[in-house]
Amino acid sequence: MRKAIVYGLLIFCSLLFIAPLFWALTTALKSQTELYLFPPKWFPSVWKFGNFAEAWSVQPFNLFLKNTVIVTALATFGQVLSCALVAYGFARFVFKGRDFLFLVVLATMMIPWEVTMIPQYMEFNYLGWINTLKPLIVPSFFGSAYFIFLLRQFIMTIPREMDEAATIDGASKLGIFVRIIVPLMGPSLILVAVFQMLSCWNDYLGPLIFLNDQSKYTLTLGLSQFKGMYGVDMQSIMAITCLISIPPLAVFFFAQRFIVGGLAGTGIKG
Repeated sequence: MRKAIVYGLLIFCSLLFIAPLFWALTTALKSQTELYLFPPKWFPSVWKFGNFAEAWSVQPFNLFLKNTVIVTALATFGQVLSCALVAYGFARFVFKGRDFLFLVVLATMMIPWEVTMIPQYMEFNYLGWINTLKPLIVPSFFGSAYFIFLLRQFIMTIPREMDEAATIDGASKLGIFVRIIVPLMGPSLILVAVFQMLSCWNDYLGPLIFLNDQSKYTLTLGLSQFKGMYGVDMQSIMAITCLISIPPLAVFFFAQRFIVGGLAGTGIKG
C-alpha cells in the first residue's frame, strides 16, 4: 500500500509537469478557430502538422538556428576550458592568497547579472561589439564561479599521489592536467557543458540587449517576433516552442547519468 501511494504521487506530479508541454503541442496542432474555444479542447478536431513548417517559414528560423548553434557551441567550449583550468589551479597549486582569491570568485555569485548588465553594455559598446555575437560568446571564456567551484570540488577528490607519480615520470603541470585530470573529470565536464548549453540555448535577455539586427537574432528572439502590437500568434509560438525544445530535452536525456555522476562526484570532498 505504501509503495502504491508513493508511485501514485510520483505519477500525479509527473502529469503536472507534462501537462504544459502537452498543451503546447496540442495547441500547435490546432486550427485558428479552436485556439480560443471555451471550454478549451485538449485535442484538436483535425491534427494540422503543417503548422510547424508554416511557423518555421514565417521568420528566417534557419538563420536564427545557425546563430544559436554558433553561440551555444563556442560559449560551451569556452566555459568548459576556462573553468577546468581555473579549477585545476585552485585545487592543485599552492600560492599566496589562493584561498582569498577563491573566496572572491565565489563572492561574484552573489552579484546578479542585472547589476552588471549596464556596465557590460557600455564596455561592449566601447569595443564595438554591439550587434555582434561576441558579447554572447567571449565572456564564457573567462569562466563561471559556480562551475569553477564544482570542478574544483571534483579535482580535490582525485588523489595527489597520481600527480606525484606523473611528475616522477617527467610530466609537466599541463601534462598532468591534460593526461590525468581531464580524463577523470569526464562526468563533471559533461555536467558543466550541459548546464552551459541549456543556459545559452534558452537565453533571451542577453540577445535582446546586445543584438539589434534581425540577421544576428537567436531562436529565442525569433520566437518573440510572433508577438505584435495588436495580437499574438499563439499557434506559431507554440509550434516553434515545441521545435526548439527538442535539442535541450534530447541533450538532457542522453546526459542524465553523467549529470547525476558529476553532481555526486563534486560533493564527496569539500
